[in-house]
Amino acid sequence: MAKPFDATTKHLIEARPKDWLDYLGLPASSVTVIDADLSTVTADADKVLMVTADPPYIAHFDLQAGYKPRDNERFMVYNVLLGYQHNVLVRTVIFLLRPAADGPLMREPLQRGFPDKLPYLHFEFRVVRVWEQSVQTFLQGGLGTLPLAPISAVEPGALPAVIRQMEQRIETEAPDDAGELWASTYILMGLRYPPQVAAQLLKGVRAMKESSTYQEIKNEGRAEGRAEGRDEGRTEGRAEGRSEGRAEGRFEGKTEEARGVLLRLGSKRFGEPDSRVEAYLNSLNQIETLELLIDRILDVESWGELLQAG
Repeated sequence: MAKPFDATTKHLIEARPKDWLDYLGLPASSVTVIDADLSTVTADADKVLMVTADPPYIAHFDLQAGYKPRDNERFMVYNVLLGYQHNVLVRTVIFLLRPAADGPLMREPLQRGFPDKLPYLHFEFRVVRVWEQSVQTFLQGGLGTLPLAPISAVEPGALPAVIRQMEQRIETEAPDDAGELWASTYILMGLRYPPQVAAQLLKGVRAMKESSTYQEIKNEGRAEGRAEGRDEGRTEGRAEGRSEGRAEGRFEGKTEEARGVLLRLGSKRFGEPDSRVEAYLNSLNQIETLELLIDRILDVESWGELLQAG
């Protein structure tokens, strides 16, 4: 069954594919992102790169935030089908983004065989446990992997310095892409830190003001909603009207802001919602329900799972 896109990490690979190969120490004279659709089994690998090297090969990346039984078999299926489809060798690399994605199947090759016989199948894949990687390898590597720095092997107390180093690099090397890089950083930080912590750490980043995604996410959005509610309440003219109007305006402002955050984050992670999902989200008027869905968005893999969880 196809795994839904994790739009954030896929975008980072698409935008700067060679940065990821360089991080892994894999050879590459040139690299091209290719179609990951494996329609023969209705499978969709996370990200697939065609790499010019000696010999040429495909780099198949899969980024995991959760652990599922038989994932190793899925990786093997993608590897074999990609090799068959393109008639080239395939390297499979699994990036585990948090400890919850780790498990026994991630620690040994996949083997199949009959009792008392040599295995007839042996499949190896490389695993990168991001939380065990040195933060310096990300801070000094390519910009495509830079947003992984805050979820690598870094102590919480060192995070402000890490964010400052990231800001310096992004402002110097890619000011036009700053908004997307910081939005990706914020979303990935949600795998390890509470939203309030991530928002506070990134609050002073100047380029955040350029990121429409982050503007929808950060806490200032709720403050703006409350301010709009107070303005609407004041137009009522009387004390009672102002009080009721402010309360109603604050509620509506917070609800609309939360719905906007949910749609923005969900579209980044799962792709644009279909008309039924969008209609359902628009029907939700309880701020608690919307906030619950936002909190769970990194723990599920599709709009359907998210709404079922809510």
